[in-house]
Amino acid sequence: MENKPVTFQFISEPTDVNFGGNVHGGSVMKWIDQVGYACASNWSGTYCVTVYVGGIRFYKPIKIGEIVKLESKVIFTGNSSMHISIDVFSRNVKEKKFEKRTHCIIVFVAVDENGKSVEVPKWIPVTEKEIQMEQYAIKLKDLRKNIEDEMKPFL
Repeated sequence: MENKPVTFQFISEPTDVNFGGNVHGGSVMKWIDQVGYACASNWSGTYCVTVYVGGIRFYKPIKIGEIVKLESKVIFTGNSSMHISIDVFSRNVKEKKFEKRTHCIIVFVAVDENGKSVEVPKWIPVTEKEIQMEQYAIKLKDLRKNIEDEMKPFL
């Protein structure tokens, strides 16, 4: 199965503004979830739910009126889960080059009409970059497990 990236591109709007005059972080997180869902549902062929979003770090603000581009692709699959890598870029409409604004990994689980998890097609990395991204996803998965174990007494 081919792992084609899913890309969204649009202009940030005044309704996305925060008190500082830039795009609100919550708007960016909504876009991340939307492009991630599109990628996960394309891969699995079914409805998916978000189970984890991690490591969102905003490198630079996105200005109102900039062209925003989100790129997502599968970088690891479990039995029913898909780890989706998402990069967010933006640029002034007068510029040609996009600059990276944030990156994160979002995990979705494929579910049936009753909300039970269902198996997803296995993603197999081919290129050196894909192998590195899969190893990155596995490393993050292991780190999340350690964090979950540490937080158990407080749940």
